[in-house]
Amino acid sequence: MKEETLNFFEKVYAVAKRIPYGRVTSYGAIANYLGAARSARMVGYAMNSSSGKDVPAHRVVNRKGLLTGKFHFSGSNLMQQLLESEGIQVIDNQIQNFDKVFWDPSQEIG
Repeated sequence: MKEETLNFFEKVYAVAKRIPYGRVTSYGAIANYLGAARSARMVGYAMNSSSGKDVPAHRVVNRKGLLTGKFHFSGSNLMQQLLESEGIQVIDNQIQNFDKVFWDPSQEIG
C-alpha cells in the first residue's frame, strides 16, 4: 500500500479510537472530519484493515445506521453483539435511534 494510504488509515484509526462507548459514527462523518468528504469508502477500507489495532470498528456504520461492515468481523453476528453489549439496539442490521447514539467527530472533537 502507498504511504499516503497508510497515513490516512492511521488518521482514521485515531478518530475511531475516540468514539465513546455506547455511541456510533459513520464512515462519511470520519471522512468529513479528516477533510476528505468523498473518502467514506476509504474509511471503510481502513476499518476492514483495523484488526489487531485496538480500534472499535464495530462503532462505525453507514450513514443510515446499517451494519455494512459486519462481514469483516469473525462470526456473522459479532458486530451486532458488540454494539448491543454497549446498549445500542440493533434490529435487522440497523441501529435504532440512530440520531440519538450518533457521534459526529466534527462537532465532538472540533
